[in-house]
Amino acid sequence: MITDYELAKEKMVEVLVRRGIGDQKVLTAMSNVPRHLFVSDDMQELAYADRPLPIGMQQTISQPYIVALMTEMLELNESMKVLEIGTGSGYQTAVLAELCNSVYTVELFPELLESATALLRKLGYRGISAKIADGTGGWSEYMPYDAIIVCAGAPNIPKPLFEQLAEGGRLIIPVGDNVSQLLKIVSRRGDEFSEKQLLRCQFVPLRGEHGW
Repeated sequence: MITDYELAKEKMVEVLVRRGIGDQKVLTAMSNVPRHLFVSDDMQELAYADRPLPIGMQQTISQPYIVALMTEMLELNESMKVLEIGTGSGYQTAVLAELCNSVYTVELFPELLESATALLRKLGYRGISAKIADGTGGWSEYMPYDAIIVCAGAPNIPKPLFEQLAEGGRLIIPVGDNVSQLLKIVSRRGDEFSEKQLLRCQFVPLRGEHGW
């Protein structure tokens, strides 16, 4: 079976709109990124379905709606500097790079980061810096960040991420247990941090010193 990926992508975006994603920049970014290239060959026919898919190492590529929602909630523009915790397949990284000129991404598994960065380079993305590390410690060298996105479920919000968030910045992270989490958006004003709960979700565990 040969999949018409452009048609599948259009249908994906239609689903996102029906589910309430209204930021046209985010929808355009989702339209631009070839999601099927970020999954294995045997998963490509399912790439644009609104569901997570396995990518190896017991990790997943998040469902399109969650990617779009988390991206939309960060209220990004091209001048912002963004930190991503959990590169995974590189799909969320690509969506961020469509919207921002500076993306910093941290991945725990070398195999995933190697394949993700190779694909991102092949697709022509620029302005992405990546490293292998415990993402729960963030990436202090380039702090502060206008936005931080955590693509794995944490027991609590890692303290280093609060410290690395810029004034007026926004942090989005799933917080809960190993079964399910609440997606939270955190905003910083001076030394004050306000939290808002968005929805219940299910992510793979965030591994590291300040995670599981």
